Amino acid sequence: MKDTISTSDTASSRPTPAARGGRPRRRKFTLDRVTFFLAFLGVPLAIFVLFVLYPFAQAIFWAMTDWRGFSPDYSFVGLDNFVKIFQDEIFLKALRNIALLAVCVPLVTLVLALGVAVAITLGGPSKGPVRGIKGASFYRIVSFFPYVVPAIIVGLIWAQMYDPNAGLVNGILTGLGLDGFDKFAWLGEPVSAMPALMFVIVWGLVGFYAVLFIAAIKGVPAELYEAARIDGAGRFRMTLAVTLPAIRDSVQTAYIYLGIAALDSFVYVQAMLPNGGPNNATLTISQRLFTIAFAKQQFGVATAMGVVLAVVTLVFAALVFTVNRLTGGGEGEGKKKVRASRARRAEAKGGAL
Repeated sequence: MKDTISTSDTASSRPTPAARGGRPRRRKFTLDRVTFFLAFLGVPLAIFVLFVLYPFAQAIFWAMTDWRGFSPDYSFVGLDNFVKIFQDEIFLKALRNIALLAVCVPLVTLVLALGVAVAITLGGPSKGPVRGIKGASFYRIVSFFPYVVPAIIVGLIWAQMYDPNAGLVNGILTGLGLDGFDKFAWLGEPVSAMPALMFVIVWGLVGFYAVLFIAAIKGVPAELYEAARIDGAGRFRMTLAVTLPAIRDSVQTAYIYLGIAALDSFVYVQAMLPNGGPNNATLTISQRLFTIAFAKQQFGVATAMGVVLAVVTLVFAALVFTVNRLTGGGEGEGKKKVRASRARRAEAKGGAL
């Protein structure tokens, strides 16, 4: 009996060929497996190719033609359209403008959204369990409200508020005794047009990302905050050492989406500054593309601008991913901290015993 048991245990403990470094056995493709792959991989891949890759390839083709948009006739011109747009000073000004928007808008929006989210979720009493401030639901609704309003409506409202003669902004500032802002044209001066536009974009987007970060912070294990509080960490230190590493992936995703929104910004700019602002101070590539395509009927050149905008967007996303990876980002930050916290608490209990 003992020999039988030892023999069976030995046989069961033998490593498989794959575990010994051998070639793993290939699983057979049954009908269920093939159906599964077709349904959950093949269909999404086909949709992605049909509605993303194919239109992008088609746009590259039309960008190399002199197509005028309303005629089937066109000629292949190669890279002439790309050379033409990069020799256009107005297009280069628009490119610099969207670069400025992509740097400033996501950074300011994320800082404000994180501040609101941390204040709502971690701004409660300093003693006892970590919890949010009283009336947190009300503040979430108030912060989310600007995002509910359509962007075109937000732009039109703020265009009226910036009006130099009857605008609410100048009225409030002059009421506070700042006479220098009487009849000040916020959208008519090259110095103030871009900051005023950025303020409106941030105002319209910060509420959504604040709610997004609130949901992410709610998912952080409470024992991390308890351990940090036991170690004597204050709220600011807790935010930097616990909250930000735990929601790092959410911040990265939000930064990419904000960057894409800033690189476009067509709705806000078109509603407030339809002509690109004074001296093209707020002109974006989307506005320039729209003018070239529909006003000048140069759809080939306009498509080349769209391709450049798509490439800039992809480069921006790649830079965000690269910086996040180089600075130690990645999945599992929260889980690592949870395991470390549990290990410290176990050691403390063992020492107490």
